Amino acid sequence: MRLLIFFIAFYGLLAAPVLAQPTKTLQKAWPDTDFSKHSVDFDTIMSGGPPRDGIPSIDQPKFIHVSASDLPGNEPVIGLEVNGVARAYPLRVLTWHEIANDEIGGVPVIVTYCPLCNAAIVYDRRIKGALGAPTFGTTGLLRHSDMVMYDRFSDTWWQQFSGKGIAGKYNGVQLKRLPSRLESFDNFKKRFPDAQVLVPNDPRMRPYGRNPYAGYDSAKKPFLYRGDLPKNVPPMSRVVVVGDTAYALTLIREQESLTDGDVRLSYVGDHASALDNEAIAQSRAVPSVAVQRRDADGVWVEEPYDVTFAFVFHAFKPQGNWRMEL
Repeated sequence: MRLLIFFIAFYGLLAAPVLAQPTKTLQKAWPDTDFSKHSVDFDTIMSGGPPRDGIPSIDQPKFIHVSASDLPGNEPVIGLEVNGVARAYPLRVLTWHEIANDEIGGVPVIVTYCPLCNAAIVYDRRIKGALGAPTFGTTGLLRHSDMVMYDRFSDTWWQQFSGKGIAGKYNGVQLKRLPSRLESFDNFKKRFPDAQVLVPNDPRMRPYGRNPYAGYDSAKKPFLYRGDLPKNVPPMSRVVVVGDTAYALTLIREQESLTDGDVRLSYVGDHASALDNEAIAQSRAVPSVAVQRRDADGVWVEEPYDVTFAFVFHAFKPQGNWRMEL
């Protein structure tokens, strides 16, 4: 917890007022955001501490071949394949940047990770009507403890968990979500032995491999969250979110494979938690899953999913379905 306390003090997170409305300070900081268009109450938005881009996105990602990497095999990565091109994005890097703007297989993407929600999600960053494919950055704001992003074309705010515009020109617009896996680096290399892995542009910029939220995923309650907690489900338990349904991550490991209609969830080994020990490689193991959906031809294809905390699913999908046991 010492590193978490340092992180809080460094960014001023102890003073995080709720914003009941767009204040003059907020409007001054975001003069190009059209606040007349919004789909959320501003009193659900709170400051996370850092200002706009205080957590710097990766805009010119650097990669090396997986065989040249010394990344510990148990560390978690976001494994992504697009049009035959595969890359791994380690959480040891994304924890400190939260967004990587990339182009893979000819598709411009944003690879995102919100540590407070353990939400690792990839989106196509093209927006209909926008010039080119805008890059995205961090606002320094949170909603339900989840990162609020912004695009650098219109300064629209976007919810990381949903990929939906929540304030600005593109309010209500939905980014296209791309299938990816949260898995160990070893597992990724087995699937894609000729792939690339993201490395820091400047290894000295941050203490990569260290977890500033040590002990967070064993806490009783979430951090920087002001909302209802789920009933009869531990708020910090991990769930696999597929559409409007949350499946207990432990259930998938116990069953090894679970089919629910046209969706199949499979246990594919473990990876180190990015939110346990101060050293990620020394953290406890948590399950990795693969999710497929059966298409019209009966073929199982990769399906977007998110492994997050139960309180996050409850906050964003209060009417959602829970599958915590058989």
